[in-house]
Amino acid sequence: MPKMKTKSGVKKRFKFTATGKIKHGVAGKRHRLMSHNSKYIRQNRGTSVVSDSDAGHVRLWAPYGLK
Repeated sequence: MPKMKTKSGVKKRFKFTATGKIKHGVAGKRHRLMSHNSKYIRQNRGTSVVSDSDAGHVRLWAPYGLK
C-alpha cells in the first residue's frame, strides 16, 4: 500500500500545537483594511484554533501530521 500524500495547501496554512489542536491564520487581513475598523483588525491579529468540526477534515488532509 503506498503512502498517503499530504495536501500541499495544508502544509502551508496549518500548524499543530503540542496538545494536537490545529492553528490557522485569520482571514481578512491582507488588503482592503480601510473598510474594517481597528477593533476588527486588532482582534484578528495572530493565529486562532480551528473548530472541532473543521479539524477532522484537516486531519484527513494531513495523515501523518505536519512538521
